[in-house]
Amino acid sequence: MTTVIVHIFDKICKRILTLSARAVINLINGLFGTDYPTTSTITYNWTEFEDKNLKRTLADTIITINGQFSYHMEIQMTIDEEIIFRVFEYGFGHAYRNRICEKGRETLPFPEPKIIYLSENDIEKVPEVYSVKLNFGKQGSFTYQAPVTVLQSMTSEELTNRKMIILIPFFLLKLRNALTQSRSETNKKALKDLIENDIVNSIKTNLELGNISSEDGLALYDMIQKLYWHIYANFEELEDITMMIDESLDLPSDQLFAQIEKLEIALNEKISLISEKDSIIGEKDSIIGKKNIIIDSLTSENEALKKQLEELQNR
Repeated sequence: MTTVIVHIFDKICKRILTLSARAVINLINGLFGTDYPTTSTITYNWTEFEDKNLKRTLADTIITINGQFSYHMEIQMTIDEEIIFRVFEYGFGHAYRNRICEKGRETLPFPEPKIIYLSENDIEKVPEVYSVKLNFGKQGSFTYQAPVTVLQSMTSEELTNRKMIILIPFFLLKLRNALTQSRSETNKKALKDLIENDIVNSIKTNLELGNISSEDGLALYDMIQKLYWHIYANFEELEDITMMIDESLDLPSDQLFAQIEKLEIALNEKISLISEKDSIIGEKDSIIGKKNIIIDSLTSENEALKKQLEELQNR
């Protein structure tokens, strides 16, 4: 990620990529067209290295699935024609650290790259693919490519269908420019609809579908609230929407906590029932044990009486 991204965006990007394995694997499947089970293992390649300008760079978006397949997600806020070189550099750094030597020949396993463009600015100018040609002289050339996903050109339905819902906090950027230019009633209504329908309802839908966990949902609500305050809190004309978003995001959180509490109560009741059942079974076993003792005793007495009767008959 570049220094152009302000701290809160950088922080939210990192938080999103460390949600539950289920949510992150769903994101990777949606971005790269893969089909990994949500039970797959995730390895984060948290590695710092220095670039040519001696600036420390954290390549925190390279993720390895099942210890074999690596994916590099470079999240971008502004158009940057130099980004392809940075992606290649990060990819090369990862490949070099994980190089494979087979029969004296080294292999550099590059991660699959994807650039995610977050902003609503100039999305028509963002290319579908960034590329750089690697010319090896007589050995030939190779074109290295990094496809681009423009988030603001996607709908909330598409995010849900591709199970990429954890990117939904950045939908708040869709109307930033429009509201900066004019806090008209039309723009205010559009923002309210965006929050209620595209954002909050999408999270509820994905919770119901099981695309994310309850903990993921709570984390997303928290990130949306923080990001909203960062983008729109200074707009006095949006005071009613600010109050609405606080209430609308608190409510789902309360509902989730209530669901967790109900589940805990139900679980405790089941544990109590199991304990009572075990107690009843224990008492039943005790009664059966006593019954068996009595039966054994009567059987012994009966055998003794039979023996005595036989002795009397023989006399």
